[in-house]
Amino acid sequence: MKLAVLASGRGSNLRAIADAIDWGACAASIVAVVSDKDDAGALAFAAERGVASAIVRPKAYESRALWDAALAEAVASFSPDLVVLAGFMRIIGGAMLGRFPHRIVNVHPALLPSFPGAHGARDAIAKGVRISGCTVHLVDAGVDTGPILAQAAVSVWPSDDEASLQARIQREEHRLLPAVIDAIAKGAIVLGERPQLASTLAFDERALNSPALISAPLSTR
Repeated sequence: MKLAVLASGRGSNLRAIADAIDWGACAASIVAVVSDKDDAGALAFAAERGVASAIVRPKAYESRALWDAALAEAVASFSPDLVVLAGFMRIIGGAMLGRFPHRIVNVHPALLPSFPGAHGARDAIAKGVRISGCTVHLVDAGVDTGPILAQAAVSVWPSDDEASLQARIQREEHRLLPAVIDAIAKGAIVLGERPQLASTLAFDERALNSPALISAPLSTR
């Protein structure tokens, strides 16, 4: 399965996917890295690995819709089977959703539907919850509202601040995201408007490497 990975920052989830592929724990290949920022570390990682890349700068376009259309064209030029948002800090619009229907996944640092948006860890601490985590979900027209594919739980410690909780959540993201991609590649998760489990979902321990709580609240109909 060919992946186009979209990232705005240093690319830690991108690296986790690449590592899982190298270990044989994720049946995919990264064909492109696309960013909205010239200085994204993810682009440097792509260059190190010899992976094709592209930058679609929002300021180069007069509107969000025009930028989204350009992003869709850039991503489509690499003919990916799946688009993975891995720390991509822009809202995907209609052009991308139309070009890749039910084929865009995102990893979010909270147990959705709780704490959508850009500050999952901070919001969890502010609300005083005792369990947080991360979610891999399909992207739709809302903000972190698409169908949930899988989740990993993380305890919130009394001593936590946003940075410490975010760091532990991110470790689970690095395990969960490649495992979900692998499950999609192998047909264990069937994507669509209502994603389904084709069989019992088994996450490869080489990808997880931890006893994280995993759930897959998918429709089986």
